[in-house]
Formats: sequence, C-alpha cells, structure tokens
Amino acid sequence: MSEAHPPKLKKIYEQEVTLKLNGGRHVQGILRGFDCSVNFVIDECVEMASSRQQNNIGMVVI
Repeated sequence: MSEAHPPKLKKIYEQEVTLKLNGGRHVQGILRGFDCSVNFVIDECVEMASSRQQNNIGMVVI
C-alpha cells in the first residue's frame, strides 16, 4: 500500500491565504497548519461577507 503524500502547501505555510468556500463565502487569514486530508488551520481569520462587511472569527479549522 502506498503512503499518503502531504499536499504541496509547504510553499504557502505561514503566509496569508484566501479560501473560497461553499455558498459563495470567502475567508482570509494566515495558514498555520494542514494535513494530508486537506484540513486547514487558519489563524487571524476574517470572513469576507457579501455586503463588504468583514467579520473577525479568529482561528478556525476548515
């Protein structure tokens, strides 16, 4: 059985990222961690609402 290879996200580790989520939502923050199942830990996360409102939501796992 082959081993799972980690995603090629090391290039952007500890950098600011923007993620597009289901339902037309966007979040922005600093990539603090990830795993081979592509779960992300985003720190200083801000939800970019459709009404140009920004909601600070802290650290999240996506």
